[in-house]
Amino acid sequence: MHHVKTQKDAAALRATLSKGTEKIAPLWALEHFVAVNPYMGLAARSFADAAAFMQHSAGARATLPLTFYREALEAGRLTREDLARALERLPKGRALDLDTLLEALYTEAEETPALAGVQTLAQVAGGLEGKQWARFMVDRVSFWAGAYYDKNQALWNTAGKGATLFEAWKKEAEVDYSPEAMGLKGFRNFVKHLPSDPLEAAALALEALEVPEAQEEAYLTALLMQLKGWAGIAARQDWDAGLAGSESHMAETFLCILLVWEMALKELLPYPELEYAWHQARKAFDQPDSGAAQRLHLELVLQEAFDLASQRQLIQKLHAPAPEPGETRKGRFQVICCIDVRSEVFRRNLEAAHPEAETLGFAGFFAFPVAFKPLAHTEAAAQCPVLLTPSHTVHEALEDEGSEQRAIGRRRLMEHVTKAWKSFKLGAITCFGFVGPVGLAYLPKLFTDTFGLTRPVAHPDQAGLTSAQSRSRTINLDATGRGPDTSGISLEDRIAMAAGALRAMSLTEGFGRVVVIAGHGASTVNNPHATGLDCGACGGHTGEANARVAAQVLNQPEVRQGLQQQGIHLPDATLFVAALHDTTTDRVSLFTPAGGWPQSHTEDIRELRAALERAGEASRAERALRMDLQQGNLHKRILQRSRDWSQVRPEWGLAGCSAFVVAPRERTAHLDLEGKAFLHNYTWQQDPDFKILELIMTAPMVVTSWINLQYYASTVDPRTWGAGNKTLHNVVAGLGVLEGYGGDLRVGLPWQSVHDGQRFQHEPRRLSVVIEAPVDQMSRILGMHQGIRQLCDNGWIFLYAMDGEGRVAYRYAGHLEWEKI
Repeated sequence: MHHVKTQKDAAALRATLSKGTEKIAPLWALEHFVAVNPYMGLAARSFADAAAFMQHSAGARATLPLTFYREALEAGRLTREDLARALERLPKGRALDLDTLLEALYTEAEETPALAGVQTLAQVAGGLEGKQWARFMVDRVSFWAGAYYDKNQALWNTAGKGATLFEAWKKEAEVDYSPEAMGLKGFRNFVKHLPSDPLEAAALALEALEVPEAQEEAYLTALLMQLKGWAGIAARQDWDAGLAGSESHMAETFLCILLVWEMALKELLPYPELEYAWHQARKAFDQPDSGAAQRLHLELVLQEAFDLASQRQLIQKLHAPAPEPGETRKGRFQVICCIDVRSEVFRRNLEAAHPEAETLGFAGFFAFPVAFKPLAHTEAAAQCPVLLTPSHTVHEALEDEGSEQRAIGRRRLMEHVTKAWKSFKLGAITCFGFVGPVGLAYLPKLFTDTFGLTRPVAHPDQAGLTSAQSRSRTINLDATGRGPDTSGISLEDRIAMAAGALRAMSLTEGFGRVVVIAGHGASTVNNPHATGLDCGACGGHTGEANARVAAQVLNQPEVRQGLQQQGIHLPDATLFVAALHDTTTDRVSLFTPAGGWPQSHTEDIRELRAALERAGEASRAERALRMDLQQGNLHKRILQRSRDWSQVRPEWGLAGCSAFVVAPRERTAHLDLEGKAFLHNYTWQQDPDFKILELIMTAPMVVTSWINLQYYASTVDPRTWGAGNKTLHNVVAGLGVLEGYGGDLRVGLPWQSVHDGQRFQHEPRRLSVVIEAPVDQMSRILGMHQGIRQLCDNGWIFLYAMDGEGRVAYRYAGHLEWEKI
């Protein structure tokens, strides 16, 4: 069955291996860390079925302990009515009644570990003579993978990067003495005689392991979940290849390596009882523990009720009456922010700070999916959601060519000095000289770091530039080069991108005198996960480059002429300004346009700056409450957090995210959504063919769900899906972190990103999406796109429709049907 003699055999084997690899979500490197839905490969199952499968195969939890729901019930955040509704909504829930549920809630043990029903052979072998073979295998593969995937963190390349993944591992394993020292005699010779083709090696392994076909999915998932971090790095390579239209099998190859390890243990370990123990273990593959299943069912009903309570509270808030209409707000200033939940706080405070300020929400790449190459850099980074590929590459430039050349020279010199210093600091011999006399030179830095005086690296692209050069930075939009070196954006494409962006924002008329396009980023120090606080819509970078490109394009007279021919009339008095919102400090920097500020807008900019500062002060005061800062100068203390090298919680990121509202701003402008809602401007009457609605549902809705489910998983099961304790992190290969000195690469969010030490700052709520649009059009779009329909049909997203009066009127019931609320 598993022989690989023909292409048909290979295809069949690949289909078998995909039963495991499809469960592994891609993992992006720390330098552009982006949120990923860890349940991505399970979306075709219902949430409840996926939870049961992952508990059985990997011991993963899908809910918090009963204590959490009990406390929510006692605090009134969860009601008996919510529990009753949950019992009705979950098909299996009807086997319980409300009284039985409540009794179980108060009599069941606080928490029982979610034990996997599936054991790998390494785990079985570890239970026989006390040697932790599963942990040993994880450490050896992780050690090798760290060298193979290293991104210039290590000085010595020991993993044969020129070879394929399987070739590199095989070459390393053939000379690795540690397995034999551990007791796995003959391991090097065993690896040496393996087929060079990973599929052939995997076929041999599957035959030796004798896993029945019906049990392969659970077993392969369990095996990969032991190294889901490094498997995620391989899966991300496959993801990138898919976006580029090519084919890659890196995750499949990684699974082949793990299967070979299992086969080696089975054939080389001198344990006479191993064969029988493995036979017994396989019997449990398709026999979930009934007690664990019943307990999970109870927990899922409670989680469903908690989600329903959250939706009830959101709808009540959205239905709160707006204040009596006074004088119509005049949009003299329009500030376009990312849909990020942190923007909700700042937007609300900015609108309160100036009567003529309007805000809009849109994905933070502002419909300009570019790759950006900073000055003197050799590679461009994608500034767009990972669901997209950049359409153009743009380069940073300085307004003065001579100044630009001096800056490039300075940056290149800094790069050479940094590399030389790193070689000296980390060299096998010279490191001793560094630690001795040279290490003393770091005392001033240790002092400034300890007392929070270090300058945060909020804008790394400005490194090596003088203040004047930093202010004169611009983007070169002119098309240059040929083939793969082509950069810039043609005039035709600029017009098309500008028109698409304005229409997608529902901003085609009523332009203010100043329209600010505000990307966002975060200022932190000594934080491996720093890019996770930047803009996910910009690929884990700040949104500065996108904001600059958008503002430059929209200010160009020739672009405005092209827009006018498409029916979009931009007044001559309208000035687009690029800006960056620092979400750690709530300060907004306005970037001076080329040629300086127009004299006609001097007073406007002065007023706008003052309003932005007042909004920042109000936002910092609001965030101080969440950070439990109650004494001293709160504004100063929040700013100090961004410079504190020991601060594990410089800000709360997107913790708390639970809702996505797609509607005109007037529906939410009077509401305090507590920094927990993504807000996207959309007016369906301006979308005659509903192409914009389709774009929102297939892109931002998916991305916000990814973010929400990453926070969800890192909260309910930090052991499986979280990144562990920040204070124990070791950065590996420039890609990710280990918790401590060994083990797998950690995925997800650190514990300090969801919990403040006393209570959860993120509570497990699946995303509630409220869209003001006709339900028949939403159904049409769901019917066209299986991926988003699965998310909604299977309980990963809760979808609601808002009517023309601003009331949430319909709930999506699944299977393209809606129920009136």
